[in-house]
Amino acid sequence: MKTVLAVAAVIRDGDRIFATQRGYGEQKDGWEFPGGKIEAGETPQQALVREIREELDTGITVGDSLTTIEYDYPAFHLSMRCYWATLCGGEPVLKEHEAARWLRADELDSVAWLPADLTIIPLVKEKLTER
Repeated sequence: MKTVLAVAAVIRDGDRIFATQRGYGEQKDGWEFPGGKIEAGETPQQALVREIREELDTGITVGDSLTTIEYDYPAFHLSMRCYWATLCGGEPVLKEHEAARWLRADELDSVAWLPADLTIIPLVKEKLTER
């Protein structure tokens, strides 16, 4: 099975997380943490900055690693490194997504997450509610 190496930004603003709804492809309409594939010669952090610029027309500051998701979709294995991030380049502009929402910990279950992204929702909730 083919392995896809990807990155995702868990963009945080205080007690809220930025979630996006895919606007294309097999996973259209599913909710995800924004990001994408790592290109040859890029570090995961460089890929994440590039992907957010391409998808949301804004900059981010990449923070600590949150986790790495290993998930088997029917057609490929996804290995996705997830990082905390904050916006640093203005408000996001949706270029590839249908919708976006800022969600608090108690709202994270209100959207239909893609299967791989869903696996880290408990961890994100835990980190958001830590004092």
